[in-house]
Amino acid sequence: PYHVSINQNLYLQAFLHSSDASLKLFLDTCVASPTPHNFTKRSYTIIENGCAKDPTYAEYYSPHSHMLRFRFSAFQFIRSNPEVYLQCELVVCRAYDYSSRCYQGCVHRSKREASS
Repeated sequence: PYHVSINQNLYLQAFLHSSDASLKLFLDTCVASPTPHNFTKRSYTIIENGCAKDPTYAEYYSPHSHMLRFRFSAFQFIRSNPEVYLQCELVVCRAYDYSSRCYQGCVHRSKREASS
């Protein structure tokens, strides 16, 4: 566990351990949960489809394409244990493949219409 105070900036870094220097990392989705077992019920989305959902989220410059850095403000779920669990989905792409997901950035996916 990593202990932080409420509203304190929490800095994170993801690093791809690979001998292939031509790979790039992209943070697609990051969700917080009060339990380590369920990231859909009572969860809080920090970033979704590459789009920031939390107003305190910020990306930071990384000197390497196979590393990404970001932060958000620490919080606690109401009526829950003080622990917050984080689950992030990252995409690995070829660096400079501008048609890959890594270079699309924020993607707003429209919801399908329900018909009778």
